Formats: sequence, structure tokens, C-alpha cells
Amino acid sequence: MFKTLQILKRQHLSPKETCSMLEDLGYRHADQVGEQGDYAHRGSLIDVYPPDFQSPVRIELDGDVVESIRSFNPVTGDMFETHEGIILLPVRSVRKRRFDLPMGGAAEEVPIDTFVDLRKGDYVVHVRHGIGRYLGMRRLGTDGEKKSHMVIQYEGNDTLYVPSDQLHLIQKYIAFEGSRPKLYKLGSKLWQRVKSRAKEGVYRYAHDILELEATRGVMKGFSFAKDTEWQRAFESEFPFTETLGQRQAMYEVKKDMESVRPMDRLLLGDVGYGKTEVAMRAAFKAVISGKQVAILVPTTILAEQHYATFERRVEHFPVRVEMLSRFKTPVAQTNILRDLKEGRVDIIIGTHRLLSGDVSFKDLGLVIIDEEQRFGVKDKETLKRMRLVVDVLTLSATPIPRTLYMSLSGVKDMSIINTPPEARMPVATRIADFNELLIQQAIKRELRRGGQIFFVHNRVRSLGKLARLLERLIPGVRIAVAHGQMPSRALEEVMLGFIAGEIRVLLSTQIVQSGIDIPNANTLIVYPADQFGLADLYQLRGRVGRFTRKAYAYFLLSPGSALTGDSQRRLDAIQRHTELGAGFKIAMEDLQIRGAGNLLGPQQHGFISSVGFDLYCRLLREAIHHLRREKKQPIAESKL
Repeated sequence: MFKTLQILKRQHLSPKETCSMLEDLGYRHADQVGEQGDYAHRGSLIDVYPPDFQSPVRIELDGDVVESIRSFNPVTGDMFETHEGIILLPVRSVRKRRFDLPMGGAAEEVPIDTFVDLRKGDYVVHVRHGIGRYLGMRRLGTDGEKKSHMVIQYEGNDTLYVPSDQLHLIQKYIAFEGSRPKLYKLGSKLWQRVKSRAKEGVYRYAHDILELEATRGVMKGFSFAKDTEWQRAFESEFPFTETLGQRQAMYEVKKDMESVRPMDRLLLGDVGYGKTEVAMRAAFKAVISGKQVAILVPTTILAEQHYATFERRVEHFPVRVEMLSRFKTPVAQTNILRDLKEGRVDIIIGTHRLLSGDVSFKDLGLVIIDEEQRFGVKDKETLKRMRLVVDVLTLSATPIPRTLYMSLSGVKDMSIINTPPEARMPVATRIADFNELLIQQAIKRELRRGGQIFFVHNRVRSLGKLARLLERLIPGVRIAVAHGQMPSRALEEVMLGFIAGEIRVLLSTQIVQSGIDIPNANTLIVYPADQFGLADLYQLRGRVGRFTRKAYAYFLLSPGSALTGDSQRRLDAIQRHTELGAGFKIAMEDLQIRGAGNLLGPQQHGFISSVGFDLYCRLLREAIHHLRREKKQPIAESKL
């Protein structure tokens, strides 16, 4: 007799126990349910897609009581049927993935999660019919059997109805251009010609990519030792419960490190999802194998915090950690550089200072790069040369366009941590005009529960004026100012005071946007929000909500300010993407808003515009797969 799970309205239910039972029944955890056998848990909502249901079901809780059970459309999110109760059957161990697109023998997966953010009026690409406009979903059918169809409008008001079991043939159109794409006429051969030209161009580019990969392949790297007792002891001191995503990412990183081929892996995970822990375990593994580790971070503040974190984790082991930044005196830097060259420093943490000509290692084995998009072109060229001879692990919540693209195309290895830490909640996000009463209420609410506040303002000249305003609104509360032009020691004192909880409100520039982990700070105010990029806003919001209490982010605008089209889109995106794990979607939306420029050269950029980024990545992935398998054979005709 197989197990089942029965859920009834008004039943008392523990979300944690329910998720555990779903795992026992064979359901897979996902950020959003997209196929049968998925489940997702966010706050008071549990979404389940049973194997015997045509649509997923949303269970909404009021405390620990089931308030409603409703079927919903996974594409649009629309609710359409209410249930008094459901019985969940076990998931079969083997099932064809509904949204997998045949890749001519290649391997997730769909490159981009295309449907979650699809809205009426958006452009979409049908693999067989080309670019059209999405008009919504309709239920169509005969003899009483109706099925959901996606409605797509083409040139000349031609309309295509795509049944739900063919949604894998459609992607959202993304091309990083401000102009509207050309719509195609149904039945026209023009789309096939455009797609064929793109295939030819992609095939040529795949040759170039594989030549670079071959260069890395012949450069013999170092095979790090398999896990030792010390490695297991180090990992056992992690003070939190590992998530499934962390465990999988660590497995993939260790497998790369133990190979003789130099690792070049992107570790993608939302802010606060535990990328640093994976990086620390990789660093420790390298040190145990007798190699040195360089950890490259974009800001001195982040270097300081990583240094404190690493020092704390290795205190019981014979591992020496040092830091190079402007917080160190010239004499201290000279001594560190000497010891690094002679092999007496195991792990060195620093900003782009680590890439200076006077920095040398006795035996460098691993480079960890935190938020590569924050480094300049010259730095990236240095890192590119490093990748040929040492293992490289890149951490990012919002990856740079080229890194994202290379990962999607299947060239760069990518690990994704998409499992939020236990009890993590989305950050409540509000966009409003600058308002003294709103600011006062937001800060006082956080202070009443013993918390701290980030107030981010990116104009150094007017920080003093804002500080005086805050002193008037919240008298008697300790406020401190921080910005990159301050003397090193003064800035360090302010940051340490905020970390220790002595400073209640930190008024700063966006130097705090990367890596500042203050679990007690759960209110963020950003002004003027329209002057920040989308990735910046997302990173800033990630500074709060890193604990088990509800967090709030206020993005304030100058009263009466006229927003540009791009500013409006950025603010709209940051307000829409509040769910946990939204970093990937933010990265894609950011690319659409600001454009990718000459991302891959003008010719490839033209191909991306002609067929859309998603289909381009699929074509490139397929070309790489065929070239790897049949190096001298022409690419086979595919279903794309």
C-alpha cells in the first residue's frame, strides 16, 4: 500500500512537516512549480503540482490552518478552481520533463525561465513560426474537453493558438535592444531563412569558443586531494543547516577541483543563499592540498567582512588568512606580500589590489571572485589569463552578461543555489516619493523591535544634510555616515560600530551593497532610487531580510521628479521581483533595460536580435554539443 498525503480546508498543517512529507512522496523542491512533481514553499503558501492533476494547486495558510486550496495556471498565475480537500499521490521515479526542448542529443534544460514573468503584450518566439506578441491564455476545445492555449498574434493579425502541452516550443523574446522586434507572418518562409542564418553564425562562433576551451583543456591543472578528516571537521562547524542547493553546488565544485582540468565554474545564488560557505569549503580544500588561495572582492568593506568570517572559521586549524586593502598600513602590506611570496600565507583576501604587479604567490591553486561584474576591463583581462592555469570559482547573484551567456551556452560550468535558507522570507518592497513622515515611521518601527537601518544615498556632498534631517526625525538615536572618500580608519570604525549594533542607523553610499551581512538590520531606505541601476537596487535590497524576521525596503523618489522610461522599468522590475531567488530574472531584466552593447561582437549581436537570446543560447548549446561529438561532421538538422 503506497503512502498518500491528504490536505483539507480548515485542517491544522505544519509547513515544514508538509514539505518533508512531499519530499518523501518524491516531489522536487522548486522556486516556482513548472511541471508535475514540483513543489514550492514561500511564507504562508505551498504550491504543489501533483502527477495526476492537470494544473498545480496552491495551499494558502492562515497561521497553521489551511485557509484555501485552489488550482492555478502556472503560466499566468490565475486561480480558477476551489477545492475542499485534495489527496496527493506519490510521484513516479521517472517522468519526461514537460518543458524540455529536444536538443539533438544534448542535455536542465531550458536556458531561461521564460514563463514566470510573461505578461500580455510581451513578445515571444515560437521555434517554428517566429516572433509574435503574447495576448494571454484561452481555454479551447470540443466535446466538453477544453485545454488551455497560449494566444500569439503575428503580422497581419494572424493568430496562433498553442496548446499547453506545446509550451516548450515558446520562449520570451529577449534581445537587449530598445527597438521593437519584427513580427513574422504565419506560413512565411522568412522565419526559417532568418533562423538558418543564425544557425550558421552560431556554428562559426561555436568553433571559436571550443578553440578557447581546448586551450584550457591542454593546460594541465592541479588535482586537489579528496576530502580529508580535516575537511569534514571544518564543514561540520558550519553553524546553520545546509540547504539542498548548497550541497549540490559543493559536490560540483569539489568534483571540478579533484579533476586535472582547471576549474572555471560560476556559482550563481541569490543574496544570502550561502555562496560564501561553498567558497570557504573550496578554499579550505585547496589549502589542505598545499595550495594558496586568492579571494578577490569588489570593495574594502566586503574584504574586511570576508576576512573576519574566514578567520573565525579557520581558528581551530593551522591556516593563515590575511587581507590586502587600504585598511592595512603600507608596512603591514609589505610584510603580507613577503609572506605570501614565501608561502607563509594560505588564504589572501583583497580588492583589485591583489591583481597588482607586486603581488606574487609561492603556489597559487585557487582564485575565488566575488561579483565579477564590479571589476574593470583591465582586471578581467588579468583574470582571463589566470583561468588558463589555476582553478577559478566565480560567485554572483547578478552575473555579468558575458558570464551569464557563456554559462547558458554550456561552455562555462554553472552551479545554481536556488534553495532559500530555512525561514527566509521575501523582502516587502515599496516605491514612494520622499516623505519625512514615511521615513520616520519606517525607522521607528525597526527601532521598536531592536533592529538597525540602512539608509543609502549616493551623493557624498548631501550626506551631511540628510544626516541632520534624520537627527531631527529620530532624536537621540545614534546615526553614522559612511562613504568611500573617508579615511580608512574612520570608515573601519563606523562599519565595526554598525556590525556591533552600537550604531542604529547607517547613512551611506552604495559601498554597502555587496556582502555586508548584518542579520539585525532589516529595514532599507534608498534615495533617490531612480539614480541606481537595477542590479544595484537588487543588491542593496539583499542587505536586509537575511534573518528570520520580516524585512522592509523603501525605494524613494524625489517629489515631482519625472522618471525616464528606463528608470520606470527598473523600479517596476524591483517591485515585481520580490520573490526569493529572483536574482537570475533580475539579471535578465537588467540586460533588457540597459542593453548588452557589443556583447559578442556585432555579427553575433545581430543574430541575438533576430531570433532572441533564449533561442540563440539553445542553438549555440546544440552547436557546441555536435562539434564536441562529431568534430569534423556538419551539424545535423535539429528540431530547433
